[in-house]
Formats: sequence, structure tokens, C-alpha cells
Amino acid sequence: MFDSLKKILGLSKKDIEPSAKVEEVVGDSGKKISEKDLDDLLWELELVLLEADVALPIVEEIKASVRADLLGKRVDRSYRVEDAIEMALKNAVRTVLKGSEFDFDSFIAAHEKPVIVMFLGINGTGKTTAIAKLTKRLQGQGFSVVLSASDTFRAGAIEQITIHGDRLGSKVIKHQAGGDPAAVAYDALEHAKARKRDVVLVDTAGRMQTNANLMDEMKKIKRVVKPHLTVFVGDSLAGNDAIEQARTFDKEIGIDVVILTKIDTDAKGGAALSIAHSIKKPIAFLSTGQGYDDIIKFDSQWMIDRLFNEKKE
Repeated sequence: MFDSLKKILGLSKKDIEPSAKVEEVVGDSGKKISEKDLDDLLWELELVLLEADVALPIVEEIKASVRADLLGKRVDRSYRVEDAIEMALKNAVRTVLKGSEFDFDSFIAAHEKPVIVMFLGINGTGKTTAIAKLTKRLQGQGFSVVLSASDTFRAGAIEQITIHGDRLGSKVIKHQAGGDPAAVAYDALEHAKARKRDVVLVDTAGRMQTNANLMDEMKKIKRVVKPHLTVFVGDSLAGNDAIEQARTFDKEIGIDVVILTKIDTDAKGGAALSIAHSIKKPIAFLSTGQGYDDIIKFDSQWMIDRLFNEKKE
């Protein structure tokens, strides 16, 4: 995205220092930023942000923030109007992402055991794989993990989480396909209590979020085991669909935090920005590949660097 912005804004190879602030760019002398300066460049910025899969309402908010920051200000003689707009854009994105970080590790460590974490999301988002990755992460921190195969709608889902449990040496509590998913979660919780296990991770069915029966199942699981944390797992490639899924699950079930998957294949990263803004929930992790270790804590600066194509190799 940053390469596109350079082309659109006419930025030279000698960009402003990464540590520069808007206050340093905007001074008491130099060229005054006019309405036309902003209109021309913000129109191009809108196209670039939309191309990066940032939802339109967030694009409008970012544009408004940049306009409010800069309209009528004067750019210091050592900088250019484009420099000031670039910095204001980054500040606006940072504002949207502010408060979007969530320290999952500290939450688990500080909570009374067993900690119950319930996962929501439709099929194909990588939900079960994300659960396996967190299992490995928690084990690496010394926690024991029980997996609840509460996606009883598909026999394949039970098999999938069982394979992960076997590979990771984690106990999987499961019933036959078609069983009561809340009963599976209850048994997993009771097992954890009896064996003094630390964390229970509850997988759930992932039919479309508009399915009333699915929502009823999720509500029942939540009533029965009272999870300490409810995690929505969203596909970063799904764009507005992921936003609508998150909104529906949050309205019907309630979401505490978000995990975004397939971020390694999302070249532009706008989904994180859009979901963080749309449902006002923090992002705990980003899934960056297929391996068990391919998951990283969400970091707003990392996402800003990604949006502006400034990842350090």
C-alpha cells in the first residue's frame, strides 16, 4: 500500500523520518495547506484505502481525521504538504487501532483456573487450527490444556481437533457426531476441574452466522460453561463478510476478542483495521501461516507498518 501512496502522493525516495511527528512537520512558516490540497490527495487516499480492503466507514473516519489535523495549517519549510498528509494519515490509522491490543497471555496467567475460552466463527476461517496454535502456545508457557470438540455437527470437525490433540499431547473431550455440543463442553470443564487442568479451549460449529439453530447452540454452550473469554475467529480475506459475521456473533452471543487468520495471504491488511473499528473489540492474535507456531500477538504498530508496506525483513 505504501508504494501506491508514494506514487499517488509523489513522495520522493527520501521520506520523512519514521520518528517524525505531525507537530514537527506542521510549523509556523511555509506553505499553507489548502482545501484543494486536501481534496485532491484525500480522494486518492480513499481509493488506496478501499483497495486495501478497509471498510468505507473507516475510510471516511480516517479522511475526516486527516482533514481536521491539517486544514489551514502551515507546513514547515523542511517538509512538504505530502509529508504532512502522510504523517496525519498514519496518526489517523493509529487512532483507529488504539485500544485494539489484548494481552491473552496475561489474561490466562492471572485468571483462576480452569480458564474457559470459547471460539466462534464460520467454517473455513481456520478456527480449529487457531485453537491448536493457542494450545501449543499455552503449553509452552507451562499450562495444561483440555480441548472440547463441541463442533458435533460435522464428524470431520471432531476428527480434526482429535488429530491436533494427539499431535500436541492434549486431552480431547468428545462425543459422537450429532451430540449435544453444550454437553461436550460441560464434560470438558468437569474433566479439567477433576484433573486440575489450567485451560479449556472450546471448539464450536461453524455454519453460517445467519443459522438460528447454530446461534441457539452457541448460546446454550455459553450458559452451561460460562466462558471467561469468547473469541471470534475471522478470515482476513473475507472483507465485509468477516465484519458482518463478527457483528452477528457479537449481537447474538457476545464477543470479547478477535483472532484474524490468513493474515499472511492478506497482502494489504485492511481487515484488521475494519474489524477493530466495526465491533470495537480488541484483536488478540494474527495467524500468519499453517504451522503451530505461526501465530503472533496483535501489535498496532506492526499493522501500521504492514498497511504502509514498511515491514522490516
